[in-house]
Amino acid sequence: MTESQTLQPAMTPTTDQIRRAPKVLLHDHLDGGLRPATVLELAREQGYDRLPESDAARLGEWFRAAADSGSLERYLETFAHTCAVMQTRDALFRVASECVQDLAADGVVYAEVRYAPEQHLEAGLTLEQVVEAVNDGFREGERLAVAAGHRIRVGALLTAMRHAARALEIAELANRHRDRGVVGFDIAGAEAGFPPTRHLDAFEFLKRENNHFTIHAGEAFGLPSIWQALQWCGADRLGHGVRIIDDITVADDGTVTLGRLAAYVRDKRVPLEMCPTSNLQTGAASSYAEHPIGLLRRLRFRVTVNTDNRLMSGTSMSREFEELVQVFRYSLEDMQWFTVNAMKSAFIPFDERLAMINDVIKPGYAALRSEWLFFSELRSRG
Repeated sequence: MTESQTLQPAMTPTTDQIRRAPKVLLHDHLDGGLRPATVLELAREQGYDRLPESDAARLGEWFRAAADSGSLERYLETFAHTCAVMQTRDALFRVASECVQDLAADGVVYAEVRYAPEQHLEAGLTLEQVVEAVNDGFREGERLAVAAGHRIRVGALLTAMRHAARALEIAELANRHRDRGVVGFDIAGAEAGFPPTRHLDAFEFLKRENNHFTIHAGEAFGLPSIWQALQWCGADRLGHGVRIIDDITVADDGTVTLGRLAAYVRDKRVPLEMCPTSNLQTGAASSYAEHPIGLLRRLRFRVTVNTDNRLMSGTSMSREFEELVQVFRYSLEDMQWFTVNAMKSAFIPFDERLAMINDVIKPGYAALRSEWLFFSELRSRG
């Protein structure tokens, strides 16, 4: 039980409060968050006839069921359909805009959304054109979100596929666009057999350029993946990092012992981009109650909560927090802790992160706590 739970056990947020709470998202894939209806419409426009369903509701169910395999490799297969309909400027612009609007409507105030430009070249777009289309879509989404009464800021992370050989090229692309909406770099894809050290040239380039990068590590593989991402590649953050739990021992009496790597991750405040629902789907965790995020939060690792792939997981930031609140009885203070962790770890300048924390996140949670206390007092009076 956390200190905040002991002091304020009744301040468990409601579903509506969770939705309205300001949230920060660091790990979300653009090609994993399309609206099912958009997938169908784009497929019809582009003549793509391989979708397994022709109804939006059934298609959304198919994506979730296909992703519930317990295998990261099978999970990744579902992206063949979304990437297939994201090959034109108009499609990329639309998907990016809708992504921002959907996140904003869910209470997300800052997000870093990642995608692999190399996966969107089949219709003749160049890497530069892909990045420009997505960035333009993000800006349009931000404008439409404001018009709908929501404020959000979104930055792009350019991803290189770890099984391919274009990491340095994508890192250079990210660096060219770093002042035009791209905030960092990532590698993704199947971990087994494709260690991050294969792409050392990309990471060395980014470090020389004082640029930011995160690495998918410790999801399907384990501690060696995390160790390489940090000590060989120099990652600023870990995508997932859930297997750091393998370096933590909990004795029968509750005593916790950290191994060398786990202690390093905690002591250095390495941000962990954890995605609970996705981790259940890929077999990285067996249940929400058994997810390492509970122990890691108690041990005060730099843990953040994320969606990974909203379409495949049938999730949102609100749903992720709902599940954690239900299982771990997290309070509004816990939610704020996760959110501030994420904002501290964002790839934007320090003064801008600080302004988001002090001017948006903390006031938002203070308002929710005041609201809760006000209605609690009314209820106590009968």
